[in-house]
Amino acid sequence: MYKHVLALLFAVLIPLLVASQTAHDPLIGVWKLNVAKSKFDPGPPRQSETVTIEPYGENGLKTTADVIDAHGKNFVIVSEGLVDGKEFPVKGDANADTYAMTRIDANTIDRTSRKAGKETIVLRRSVSKDGKTQIVTTRGTTVDGRPLKNILVFERQ
Repeated sequence: MYKHVLALLFAVLIPLLVASQTAHDPLIGVWKLNVAKSKFDPGPPRQSETVTIEPYGENGLKTTADVIDAHGKNFVIVSEGLVDGKEFPVKGDANADTYAMTRIDANTIDRTSRKAGKETIVLRRSVSKDGKTQIVTTRGTTVDGRPLKNILVFERQ
């Protein structure tokens, strides 16, 4: 009898604890790029970007970026993986086929992207203390060899 009660408690409590931990992650939500406050080097800036970040597994994030580039071309980048420093695949990103995430603190994640095993872009997502703004800094080299250094300002929707 006790085994059944204990098993039921674990079956109910463990998923609730995991969900509550990821639900409090300040990165989770829908974020819209404020192009005017962002800096693109090299330019020109993209026309728009909306990023949706969702919980993934016990310690992970699923990120979907819906982007309209400077020329009006729409593309979507989707990645899902754990925040454990290990590589996971990414879809729709011309500069990467894998990435790895590590947590710096409660509001900050670093992400290293690779293309064919070579590091291309290092990205840092950092959410403000009030939870309303996310700054994404990127540095690295695009697949066509151009240096990249962007500071993107996103606002929570």
